[in-house]
Amino acid sequence: MSVGLVLTGKTKGERYQSLLPQIRVLIEDETDLVAASAIISSALAMAFKWWWAGFYIVKEHQLVLGPFQGPIACARIAWGKGVCGTAWKENKTLIVPNVEEFPGHIACSTLSRSEIAVPIRNGEGLVAGVLDVDSEYIDCFDDTDAKYLEEIACLLSRFFE
Repeated sequence: MSVGLVLTGKTKGERYQSLLPQIRVLIEDETDLVAASAIISSALAMAFKWWWAGFYIVKEHQLVLGPFQGPIACARIAWGKGVCGTAWKENKTLIVPNVEEFPGHIACSTLSRSEIAVPIRNGEGLVAGVLDVDSEYIDCFDDTDAKYLEEIACLLSRFFE
């Protein structure tokens, strides 16, 4: 089976609006978290040409690297450390316009300049993972990204019930 994305729209919001239904279709029958998150990280990287797009999963009181697209990443992140660990600790989406100005930023890649980390919550509302996206450009992410990436994170919550 050949699968490709068809993206329409000129604005970031319009591109997300065309991407979201395609992601839903691609993972609707999937029963495995790794497969679903691999599909999503690939779709996001293809759609937006980001430096890094992927997932960290909470395991044994730390974030453990899951499927991703981009350069080699940190394999494990502690609770409250870096952007992802802080998003986990605070249970909220974090938009970081310039990672060099984020206290305690973990530099998995020196080319990463801005970042957004979105919690993935289980059925009880606890953080079970983090969707993480990095850009090589400063100030790449905004509330539009937060809105749609939170919707995408919600699609994965069923794997943690």
